Amino acid sequence: MRNAFRTFAALLFLSSISVASAASPVGLWKTVDDETGEERSFIRIKSVGQSIEGSVQEIIVLPGDDPAQLCTACEGSLKDQPVIGMRIMWGFEGEGSTWKEGYIMDPNNGKTYRCKLAVEDDNQSMRVRGYSGVSLLGRTQTWYRVE
Repeated sequence: MRNAFRTFAALLFLSSISVASAASPVGLWKTVDDETGEERSFIRIKSVGQSIEGSVQEIIVLPGDDPAQLCTACEGSLKDQPVIGMRIMWGFEGEGSTWKEGYIMDPNNGKTYRCKLAVEDDNQSMRVRGYSGVSLLGRTQTWYRVE
């Protein structure tokens, strides 16, 4: 009986490790405006070598939005380019559920921010922290896994 309990405990421990390591930002995420609570877009995050990057897959157009969905606020080669398909996240370091040292670009204002990501334990939500300089000077959004 004691050996059966040890075996069960070991299996339970190993299964908790595999569930924890399965948490990953790779996949499709729905963004929600942290000020209005409205759904705004779908971002596809994929592995690229030892890093990850994210691109806009779809924008949820609201009244007053630019129907052309061009990045008019962007600079350089991204100026006036379609936001759909645009890479807005890149350069992350990490593994599993925590990624940092990356960048995120906001197509609404064309600005690029430092960024870190933390997938929640449920693997269905992710904290996305964009900031300038130090992490205290930024804001966090919660994104929700679609697939």
